[in-house]
Amino acid sequence: MNGKRILLIIGGGIAAYKLPLLIRLIRAEGMAVTPVLTRAGAEFTTAMTLSVLAGEAAHEGLFEISTEAEIGHIQLSRNADLVVVAPATADLMAKMAQGLADDLASTLLLATDKRVLIAPAMNVRMWNHPATQRNLAVLRDDGILTVGPDEGDMACGEFGPGRMAEPEAIMAAIREALDAPLKLQPEARTMPGPLLGRHVVVTSGPTHEPIDPVRYIANRSSGAQGAAIAAALRDLGAKVSFVTGPASVPPPDGVDVIRVETARQMRDAVEAALPADVAVMAAAVADWRVTNAVERKIKKDGSGNPPALEMVENPDILAWISQLERRRPALVVGFAAETHDVVENATAKRKRKGCDWIVANDVSPATGIMGGQENAVTLIRPDGVEAWPRMGKDEVARRLAEAIADAL
Repeated sequence: MNGKRILLIIGGGIAAYKLPLLIRLIRAEGMAVTPVLTRAGAEFTTAMTLSVLAGEAAHEGLFEISTEAEIGHIQLSRNADLVVVAPATADLMAKMAQGLADDLASTLLLATDKRVLIAPAMNVRMWNHPATQRNLAVLRDDGILTVGPDEGDMACGEFGPGRMAEPEAIMAAIREALDAPLKLQPEARTMPGPLLGRHVVVTSGPTHEPIDPVRYIANRSSGAQGAAIAAALRDLGAKVSFVTGPASVPPPDGVDVIRVETARQMRDAVEAALPADVAVMAAAVADWRVTNAVERKIKKDGSGNPPALEMVENPDILAWISQLERRRPALVVGFAAETHDVVENATAKRKRKGCDWIVANDVSPATGIMGGQENAVTLIRPDGVEAWPRMGKDEVARRLAEAIADAL
């Protein structure tokens, strides 16, 4: 990362107090950082503080005499390797989604030809508001990357999703964004196929449910099957929204990638991606999360007793989307990873959740399927059960995608 330049836009939220630490982390990796302070952001931190830490002037106004003679706002937007918005307030996200340019920050965001990463931060009700979720869907469709928001206590006294991701998490997202090839827009589909014009939402990978900053609840899913399904649907012409947890395999090219970590984030991302013609819920979502997760590492207290973890059930994404009254996809496909009585348990699950199809497989350790390269699945539909032979996950994905195309 040495020698890269970050254009850092600071929005107007209390989380702006964390930005000095983010600047330190960026510079510690040998990168330069140019701060841009919005008028609202200046209420929470100062240009002087940012300038001293960044080692260069913080910009505030669109018509700065020293730079606008050379169209400075254009140069700022083009000289960076990555544009980072933190905190990305509801107002800034709305401006970005609508293409407004009434101050320096929004003008830079509209003028840039570089990748943009946002770290949303706002009140939980603002985050969950349909307008914000619509704007988020537009931004993701435009290729904007996101990190967070986290869930927890807020300055306003409420609790829920909306806290800006911690500087260390934003730094990790910066590294990932700089490593990935630049695609401001998702690749357009020009090859005709039976799913051309159809929109499919695919979930993939595990979810990570935090216990403390270094520990979490997860499972052994690699995300390989979900990624293969997304690629197969793409190859048949579909527009694919790919909602992935922290998988160990990379997402395919040519799909809209939405990265999440927890089950609740995955559910929100799926909702934001609707409406869709098909939903393929291939993710191995954690059934439970810890309600008393903490922000500091849990230490041994010398008693020999483990910490008491309070658990609560996570949102059931498959049941939720299957039972939507409005905006339910025409075809909802669930997955059932079982270790015994595979067909019986999966058949009961399809009826209980209300989905149209279930793809069932045996993930007992002896099968080597979870985390492996092959799969042996049984497709369970209302009109019958079809057992497929063991094959590569790409071939399973191709057969499933063709079955979906036939059904539509």
